[in-house]
Amino acid sequence: MKIWYPCKIEKGTDEKHLVIFPDFPEAFTEGETEEEALFNASEALTLTLEGRAEEGMPIPFPSQTEMPPMIYPSSRVQAALLVRFSRKGRKIADIARSLGTSWPVVSNMEDLHHWTTLRQLEKTAAILGKRLVVSFEDHREQH
Repeated sequence: MKIWYPCKIEKGTDEKHLVIFPDFPEAFTEGETEEEALFNASEALTLTLEGRAEEGMPIPFPSQTEMPPMIYPSSRVQAALLVRFSRKGRKIADIARSLGTSWPVVSNMEDLHHWTTLRQLEKTAAILGKRLVVSFEDHREQH
């Protein structure tokens, strides 16, 4: 499962490149060039997701399209959403018991401002019937 969201790029009358996200009408950014606009898009997406989490607003699963450009939020936000989306209704307390830890530790894994360790993510993935995959990708590969 990838936590990346589609965006659309439009060239404005001022020659700037505007990026909008179909999944988040409130999220947008721009840049002098398309490359700059796409670079800014990751930060805009991360801030939008964090803002929605803070306000208790729903965070939708990424649209099921892989039409470029696709934008990743920060790795911290990706990790929290992976846990949140993979849990699929399982209680946090049940996962905490399986991990041999406390409810707050597992709850923090879903906090978009919390840095979860790779070790915690790997154990949680296994409990959820998943495996953790880590990779480095070129910026250009995301869009």
